[in-house]
Amino acid sequence: MLLAGDVGGTKTVLAIFSLEGQSVREQTFASANFACFDDLLKAFLDTESLTAVCIGVAGPVHNGRCQTTNLPWLLDSTTIAAQTGGAKTWLLNDLEATAWGILSLPDSAFADLGVNTTTEPGHKAVLAAGTGLGEAIIAYRAADQSYQVLPTEGGHSDFAPHNDLEIDLLEALRQQFPDHVSNERVICGPGLQAIYSFLCARCGKHVQPTPAPSIISERALAGDDAIAVQALTLFCQLYGAEAGNLALKCLPGGGVYLAGGIAPKILGFLKNGAFIERFVQKGRYQSYLAGLAVKVCLEPKAALLGAAAYARQHIQTSS
Repeated sequence: MLLAGDVGGTKTVLAIFSLEGQSVREQTFASANFACFDDLLKAFLDTESLTAVCIGVAGPVHNGRCQTTNLPWLLDSTTIAAQTGGAKTWLLNDLEATAWGILSLPDSAFADLGVNTTTEPGHKAVLAAGTGLGEAIIAYRAADQSYQVLPTEGGHSDFAPHNDLEIDLLEALRQQFPDHVSNERVICGPGLQAIYSFLCARCGKHVQPTPAPSIISERALAGDDAIAVQALTLFCQLYGAEAGNLALKCLPGGGVYLAGGIAPKILGFLKNGAFIERFVQKGRYQSYLAGLAVKVCLEPKAALLGAAAYARQHIQTSS
């Protein structure tokens, strides 16, 4: 059997799979309830004999170790291997795991946003807004029609405002983050809260505490809070702009994929045109971007399934 995991700033999901891919058991934990990943893993492990472990984790992985971005955790593949009885262990960036999951999912797991719904063999771009903003590139090798996932921390690239409203948003965020305002500060759950607070302050409305991202989204989707509608619209515009940036960097003929927890919940807003309008608004490359397929991943366990798929593939390769 193999252990797969999806470690995020808000929640961590661990699951046991058979080597053939059947789910044996699964458990979700609130990440903040544990001082370290080792304690969480100890709470999950039972009597299963594990052949392999693959964990997707929100942060950069280097030499089998990852200091998480939004948690005070250090994950070490050697420590995890020892804790799981010597199982072959891999740590992946969470978007790397998500990308492997996207490659294994059927067409029915995706909803189309763009005008063009068909893809061709080629690179794919993956973005996932949730607790943070993750990005990855799935590189296509034409020689053998294979894929290689390139993990990135592109969500931490500079936030580039497009108009006067966004310039004012940047200036407001610089009061809180004077050294660096990244895309992750606006394109994630806490980012939606930041946008909402900014818009409230801009119109002289003081709301304390700021509603949770899910509440802002629900009010916007219901249409009963004008500021929530404006906030979610701006969020979609910024998400589209950054998706277009990533697309320009990898020319994804294979499509652009939005994963993570937020996109499926705001699918109606993503489809209303604000996302695509900013996605294609890249000057001389507008026509190119307009021809790309843009899809929302509806499978909430994409990262977990991707970690399991990666482990199965690499067990077979090394055997």
